[in-house]
Amino acid sequence: MELTFHRGDFESSDVQALLAMHYGVMKSISPHRACHVLPLDGLKDTAITFWAARENGELVGVGALKELAPDHGEVKSMRTTHRALGRGVGRAVLIHIVDEAKSRGYKRLSLETGGSKPFEAAISLYESEGFTRCGPIAGYPDTPFSRFFTREI
Repeated sequence: MELTFHRGDFESSDVQALLAMHYGVMKSISPHRACHVLPLDGLKDTAITFWAARENGELVGVGALKELAPDHGEVKSMRTTHRALGRGVGRAVLIHIVDEAKSRGYKRLSLETGGSKPFEAAISLYESEGFTRCGPIAGYPDTPFSRFFTREI
């Protein structure tokens, strides 16, 4: 699998559709107080770098990196297309984000995700890439639903 990463790709209709689906699903399966998904416009924040991952031109996933501090980043908006599930796309997107964080000189990378059944694959991915549980990050509330992870890089 050879992926190319396209920074910012917000104007592509397939990216818009994937982000809209991701936003809708996250809103529907997460408690209001514990849902920190960003809509497309939220991903345009200057503190966030967003990428679309493509294989032979076809969108297969997305992910973003938010700067929390000059040495600390947050993984945001990781999503794989339905057709690309189980093919290592999520891992490739995460590795791309980790590599970018390293190149920026970040010392730590953190994230928030849900703790229910639909999030089990994501949690497994993060743990397999060296992320460990931690307390709340970035001012997010500590809810029974949320799971927080961090990793030194």
